[in-house]
Amino acid sequence: MTRILILYSSLGSGHVSAARALKDAFARFPDVEVLSEDALTYASSVYRNAITQLYEQLSEKVPLLYKAFYEGSDVDDLERAIDSNLTWARLERPFFRKLGQFIKKADPDVVVCVQQIPSRLLQLLDQEDEVSKPQYVVVTDTIAHSTWINYGVNGYFLPNDLSANFLVQRGVNPQLLHVTGIPIHLESTKPKTKVAVRAQHDLPLDGSIITLFGGGLNPRRVRTMVSSLVEYSGASMVVLVAGRNGDLLEAVSDLADNDTTKLRRLGMIDHVDDLIVASDLTITKAGGLITSEILARGTPMVIVDPIPGQEEQNADVIASAGAGVQLRLLEMVTPAVQYLLQHPERLAEMRQAALEIGQPAAALNIAEYVLHNWQSHYVSKDSNLEPYAEQLNDVT
Repeated sequence: MTRILILYSSLGSGHVSAARALKDAFARFPDVEVLSEDALTYASSVYRNAITQLYEQLSEKVPLLYKAFYEGSDVDDLERAIDSNLTWARLERPFFRKLGQFIKKADPDVVVCVQQIPSRLLQLLDQEDEVSKPQYVVVTDTIAHSTWINYGVNGYFLPNDLSANFLVQRGVNPQLLHVTGIPIHLESTKPKTKVAVRAQHDLPLDGSIITLFGGGLNPRRVRTMVSSLVEYSGASMVVLVAGRNGDLLEAVSDLADNDTTKLRRLGMIDHVDDLIVASDLTITKAGGLITSEILARGTPMVIVDPIPGQEEQNADVIASAGAGVQLRLLEMVTPAVQYLLQHPERLAEMRQAALEIGQPAAALNIAEYVLHNWQSHYVSKDSNLEPYAEQLNDVT
């Protein structure tokens, strides 16, 4: 039995979603036990509350300050980057006394980190708590920031060649870099048709459907977009997904359908992938996970209000690939949607571009590599474990 520990930090929903996708992927392989834990659970309440509030306040309320910090902390020199991350780990270590104890008790064979905080802490935990284990890092940003680089990492799983090139330029060993895509829900690997999912969810079988994933956006700005789209886009239906954002649902509660366009308001849902397949066009901010899910299905996207820093980089990569358009002015959203719906050849080009860079099987590919590499390098030759590579066909 191989025991895998996935560590993440619940700063933003993307890391949580990526960890969940990896857990599901590892669980598909035989003789594997998977643990997935939020490292912040094992931090002191003082640190946990402070870092969570700081992230939310900076990224949502003072985005330019967040951008300045994000860009200012990105170090080009490899040694300086690693030393900086080690310094941060030493500062954080007193607040994470329970994390080393947990890892030692869990006794995993391999640790997979899906966020920077647990990855850099492992450098110190290896020494102090004697929990040294092979560690792999899954980067969930389109461009790999220097805070992802640490001592003792056996491999980095990256979204694209561009992020790999950035790390190589910083001096990271190319043999440690594996371009797999960002791990997303395995639902994205299942064959689906637009007609079938529309019928399943009582969506219009004819005409265009626009889905706006607005949970992370400002409610007033979303209201402006939705009102304009319903009135002028010409779509058969506009679907708004608010997620946990109750303020957003309240902000659009008085908006109504018209003769040509229906409006559907949704809160938390479990069929995001179905909506992506059903849609002719999606509107979203540039979170690494949601954009990866959309790319995996080849659905064109319009990107609005990316968080300065990593989300702006995500948006640039998608737009430069031709899989989406990035708009800064809200007033341009409806005209852009109108243009795209009236030019199906342009939408077809965007779909093809999205499919070319989408990676629906990223989580499975990461799990297979980790398990195969673990067996090849760390399990003795007289072990009774069968090669995981031979079992991959059964899994997929």
